[in-house]
Amino acid sequence: MLWPVTLLGLLLGFAVANIPGAILGALLGQVVDRRLELYSWPQLRERLGGKPAMEQDELLFTFLGRLAKVNGRVDQSHIEQARLEMQRLGLNAAATARAIEAFNRGRDGKRSLRPYLRALQRKPTAAEGLLRAGWRMVWADYRAHPVECEWLVDCGHCMGWSTAQVHALSADYEPQQRQPLARRDEPYQAALRLLGVPAAAEPDQVKRAYRRLLSKHHPDKLEGAGASDGRVREATEYTRRLHDAYALIREREGF
Repeated sequence: MLWPVTLLGLLLGFAVANIPGAILGALLGQVVDRRLELYSWPQLRERLGGKPAMEQDELLFTFLGRLAKVNGRVDQSHIEQARLEMQRLGLNAAATARAIEAFNRGRDGKRSLRPYLRALQRKPTAAEGLLRAGWRMVWADYRAHPVECEWLVDCGHCMGWSTAQVHALSADYEPQQRQPLARRDEPYQAALRLLGVPAAAEPDQVKRAYRRLLSKHHPDKLEGAGASDGRVREATEYTRRLHDAYALIREREGF
């Protein structure tokens, strides 16, 4: 593991006072490295550039975002799994927003994770937690794609884990008695049926269907027409279902 400030301290100390200076510079540099958790030159450049250290939750969701995109595209199952991880951690609204930002940055792939993963060689519990979250993401769509597995194993190597050790964690998350993907997709299909639109519908088509049904069945119209309380309650419940269906489709399709 590389300690950048330690190396700089050693070189500067040697330039100033030969071997005693090198020893003192290295000791002082190691104190700085440990306090700031610097394990590589990229990390040092980030800190000198004003970027804060990556916290554990930020690393987790950046890691998951990168893993979700490594196969070429981020599926809805990956997004759902990231949300489950946020729930698992009990994140509040502010922390959830930061986690979503980290996940999106991970998908972009602009920030190197290797220095942070190497730092986890000294934190085996944190490394295992990260790998387990990775396997949950890999199996989120009930298939282990080779590219995802290879990437996760490579990350494990950065953290000091062997290929066999990384793969051993997978067995805890392989689908056995888990709910089939088709069953998980039922709410989305039900939302499409309620609005009367196909899965391939354009956003404008979905919006028009939603607004047409909402205008037709809104309880305010029934109240003005002197309808019974029972019919008003039914219309209110139907309107709520329309709202939920539209929100689900918008979230799923990203518009």
